[in-house]
Amino acid sequence: MAADKGKEGEEAVDAEAPEGAEGEAPAKKKLPLKLVIIAGVAAVLVLGGGGAGAFFLMKPKPEAAGEHGAKAEKKPKKAKKDAHGGGKPEAGAAVVREGPDGVVFYTLPDIVVNMQTADGRPTFLKLKLTFELADAEAVEVLNPNIPRMQDMFQTFLRELRPEDLTGSQGSYQLRLEILRRVNLVVAPTKVKAVLIEEMLIN
Repeated sequence: MAADKGKEGEEAVDAEAPEGAEGEAPAKKKLPLKLVIIAGVAAVLVLGGGGAGAFFLMKPKPEAAGEHGAKAEKKPKKAKKDAHGGGKPEAGAAVVREGPDGVVFYTLPDIVVNMQTADGRPTFLKLKLTFELADAEAVEVLNPNIPRMQDMFQTFLRELRPEDLTGSQGSYQLRLEILRRVNLVVAPTKVKAVLIEEMLIN
């Protein structure tokens, strides 16, 4: 009987041992599984929070967008006003004014070039030119051609010497040459006349 009880006790101990071993093994598996779940939830929270933060930081503010839209609306009005000579012109933009008898005056931005001199000292020519146009339709042709005209002025005017521009004959010849060259650039549109509003040689 004692031996039987001893056997039963050993069996009970043996039966408990595997249960304990099995009980410990699932406990070890559950602990990493819990850590993986916790880490996954934390990663989702961090990524979700970071994404939400980036969304709110990158999103434009309605006030700023409204101001930007208002500025964008004001610019074309200002450009239109400047085109008719009603406001201060933008740098590098031509000014258009209406003249008598349907004539349109088209004033270019100031032209400054360095000129050739016999003694080699630096001399600059500053010109303020206005074109006389038959109608406002010619403005639509001249505006996109401003870079070509400026290139032509730089090439042509650099070849002049200060003595070429002396007296009324020099101014007259300069007007004719500029008129011929501008009409070549904007052909088939025609500029009626070139007016020299300012000419400084320094």
